[in-house]
Amino acid sequence: MRIDLHTHSSVSDGTDTPAVLVRRAHEAGLDVVAITDHDTADSWGEAEVAAGEVGITLIRGMEISTRLGRASVHLLAYLPDPTYPPLARALADVLEGRNDRVPAICAKLRAHGVELTEDDVRRRAGDAAATGRPHVADALIDAGVVASREEAFAAWLNPGRPAYIDRYAIPLEEAVSLVAAAGGVSVLAHPWGRSRGPTPEQIARLAGLGLAGLEVDHQDHPAPVRDELRGLADDLDLVATGSSDHHGLGKVDHDLGCNTTAPEELERLLHRAGDAASASGRTTPALLVP
Repeated sequence: MRIDLHTHSSVSDGTDTPAVLVRRAHEAGLDVVAITDHDTADSWGEAEVAAGEVGITLIRGMEISTRLGRASVHLLAYLPDPTYPPLARALADVLEGRNDRVPAICAKLRAHGVELTEDDVRRRAGDAAATGRPHVADALIDAGVVASREEAFAAWLNPGRPAYIDRYAIPLEEAVSLVAAAGGVSVLAHPWGRSRGPTPEQIARLAGLGLAGLEVDHQDHPAPVRDELRGLADDLDLVATGSSDHHGLGKVDHDLGCNTTAPEELERLLHRAGDAASASGRTTPALLVP
C-alpha cells in the first residue's frame, strides 16, 4: 500500500486543481492520498468527488501556518472539524494575513524597480483561498523577473530579502490544541527541513498537548535527519509519516509518492484521530474509502 499524506492543490499554492491532483495521485500508483492545502478546507469537496470516481482513499486535511517564538512552523492537521468555531476563526485570521500582505510586498517590489501589481498576483492566484508569496513568485515569473519560484524566494521573498513581509500565524501550541479540540490529529510538517525547527524538548511538550506525529520522510530531510527524527518519534510514541509535499509544477523534486507513510503508521494515526473525534464530541470528516 502506497500512502502520501501531504499534497497541495490550486486552492492554496499548488498548480493542480483538487480533482486533477487526486487523479494524478491515482495515476502515480497511490492507494491513499491526503489533501492538505494551506489554512483551508476549501479543496475537500472537489477532491471527494474525484476520489470516488477514481477509487482512491482520501484523507481530508490542511497545513496550518503557525509560529514558535519568531520561527515559522507548519502543522499538518488531519480530519478536524473545520467548522469548529475557534479553529475557523483562527484560520480566517491567517488567511486575512496572507491576503493583506500582498499589497505591501508589491509596494516593496516597486520600490526596488520591479513593476508588479496586486492584480498581477491575483490573476495567478485564481481560485485560491488566499493569495500568498507563491502567487507573487508566479507573477514574477510571468514578468520575466525570475525563472522559478525558488529563485523568486531566494532573491526577493524569503525573510531578509528585499520584498519580505511578515504575517500573522497561530502560536504553535495553540494550533495543536485547536486541532485536538476540533477532533483532529496533528503532525509537524518537515520539522527539521530547511531550517532546524522545534527542539526535542519542545516536541515533547507538544506531544503532551496532543501532537500525534512527525513528518520524518520528506525531501527537505537528508538521511541522518530522518534517522534522528524517527528515533525521536519512537522515544515519544509519535507516529512517523512520510510524504511528497507535492505542489504540482510549483515545486520541483516533490513528485507524488516520492516519500510514503508505512501502512502501520497510518493505522496508528487514524486510531488517534478516532480517539480525538470521540473526545471532542464533534462530527469530524470520515476517511473516504472506495
